[in-house]
Amino acid sequence: MTTDKLSDIDYGLIGYPLGHSFSKKFFTELFAKEGKNLKYDNFELPQLDPAALYSLVLLNPKLRGFNVTAPYKEAIMEYLDSVEGVAAEIGAVNTVKVVRDDTGRVLRLEGYNTDVTGFRESLRPLVEGMEGAGALVLGTGGASKAACEGLRQLGLQPVRVSRSHKDADTLLYSDLDAATMAAHPVVVNCTPLGTAPATDGCAPLPFDLLPEGAVCFDMVYNPAETTFMRRAAAHGARTKNGLEMLHRQALASRDIWDKGSGK
Repeated sequence: MTTDKLSDIDYGLIGYPLGHSFSKKFFTELFAKEGKNLKYDNFELPQLDPAALYSLVLLNPKLRGFNVTAPYKEAIMEYLDSVEGVAAEIGAVNTVKVVRDDTGRVLRLEGYNTDVTGFRESLRPLVEGMEGAGALVLGTGGASKAACEGLRQLGLQPVRVSRSHKDADTLLYSDLDAATMAAHPVVVNCTPLGTAPATDGCAPLPFDLLPEGAVCFDMVYNPAETTFMRRAAAHGARTKNGLEMLHRQALASRDIWDKGSGK
């Protein structure tokens, strides 16, 4: 959404691009079901800086909160007045609460992370009994940080995988030999590869080395079955996309926005 006049939007989503996102549809249907006259919209920001955020809250005087998606989950933190709980611990924010006074003046912007909860609870039924196993987390952005924390909370041992960056906590795809794959039967795709409209995209995982009983979770939810999921399933893995995660983190975001608002 772009506008040069004041809007009546209550909540929204920032990121770039946003054509693939289902968040607006989810919240619009939720508010209609609840019978509440609330509006949620997308705010595509080609860049994130103080001017962009100032315009966002100035032109949307009813805005009480917004979600944050790629590529801004880490970058948003430097522009917030506070970062709470797990968001501060992992260094990634996907939910911002806009705190205003009775006149509508912005008092502060508070950052939270609901991705951890959404991911953890969506993955939980697939990994019961796998405590102590290793998990490969594909990608190194803000979503991967949430995934690593969620995996740790489930008793799994995450290690991130990158195309180019290797350190004590990160492997390269070229490191993924048979022994490494066997030790990491859970794989989580936290990259945008395969997201509509570029649905052919897929991380270069050696799918033929997936161990028996492997679980492959894709945070991408559009399309419903990604190339990553199809290739994993073809080698016997159990798969799941990120739609339930989206719904769970969205509801958790709503709880944060509504707390103390009277709505």
